[in-house]
Amino acid sequence: MNDLDLFSDPYGDGRPSEERLTRRDQRRVRRRQRRRRRSGRAAALFAMAFLVAVFGTGGVLGYAWLDNQWHPPDYDGRGTGNVTVQIKDGASGSVIGTTLQQHRVVKSARAFVKAYNKEVRASGIQPGFYQMRQRMSSSAAMALLLDPKSRAGNQVTIPEGRRAVEVFELLAKKTGISAKEFQAVAKKPQSLGLPPYAKGKVEGYLYPGRYDLDPNGTAEQILKQMVARFTQEADSVDLVGKAREAKLSPQTVMTLASLVQAEGGKPSDLPKISRVIYNRVARGMPLQFDTTVLYALNRRTLTVTNEDLKVDSPYNTYTHKGLPPGPIANPGPDAIEAALAPKDGTWLYFIATDPTNKVTKFATTDEQRQQIEKEFRAWQKAHPGQ
Repeated sequence: MNDLDLFSDPYGDGRPSEERLTRRDQRRVRRRQRRRRRSGRAAALFAMAFLVAVFGTGGVLGYAWLDNQWHPPDYDGRGTGNVTVQIKDGASGSVIGTTLQQHRVVKSARAFVKAYNKEVRASGIQPGFYQMRQRMSSSAAMALLLDPKSRAGNQVTIPEGRRAVEVFELLAKKTGISAKEFQAVAKKPQSLGLPPYAKGKVEGYLYPGRYDLDPNGTAEQILKQMVARFTQEADSVDLVGKAREAKLSPQTVMTLASLVQAEGGKPSDLPKISRVIYNRVARGMPLQFDTTVLYALNRRTLTVTNEDLKVDSPYNTYTHKGLPPGPIANPGPDAIEAALAPKDGTWLYFIATDPTNKVTKFATTDEQRQQIEKEFRAWQKAHPGQ
């Protein structure tokens, strides 16, 4: 018999242990069993009560959460007061809703998104500044965003190749801020965020394109917006890195791009014009661009006189070799790309033989240049005064 047998049959006669217990012992065993059953039932009941409490509360909370999703908080009515809100280009319904909520126009972005998703014209919301009211219902906010009359700001498009002074004039017409005020800000450029290679000059760094102008914006804020747009675009194409690869400074690239833009007609001509500039500079030939002379004179014309060519200015590329000291206009992305990647070729000359239709012809020899110049003179004769 081993130790386990001792516990299973302590008397050693083979009878079950219960038969050898006294009645008193048997009663004691039964009481213990009843207590264990009662304890088990109590534990089960407690567990059930706990689960009911937990899941019951969770159900209430879950219902509250779902109700918030189905019926997000929203204001009633058309709102009060006035607030100017900017909707940026490409903003989604959720982004617009968040913007409106931040300006306290709507109570929750979710409520606006719900109204946005129900409106079939929602995708027609245009970027720009809007005159809104605070504490509006989301549906009322949607209606204002779709109403052209609620547009508060001014939209202006700055064409590629415009000089800074011309940009100031365009902005003055749209904003009511005088061109002189823009000029004054440009002369104190520390707050405009110009890149270091701009050397404190805005010329070349007022990026062309369409702008939504804040109706309450100052001359400084507007020019800062345009410079920020340039910086964004320059970063997106890695202007500094590509200039380094081309062994040029970023300022040289922008100066070159401004010349390409000023001289160019069709976009397909820009890389070829860029190559002409590279070739002439490499040979030590003066560029002899009328556009640089006219920049020095602050004029716009197709007719440049011999007297004009004598202007005493570092921008006179008839009397000074190489590139001018800085950009002569604000170039667009195609001109910047052409400045960085000129087309392969041996051209040394180009002439706009038909400026009206933006026809430009290229030549390698002086004899070829004289031939295409005759074409331009014929066009000029047929279009007096241009």
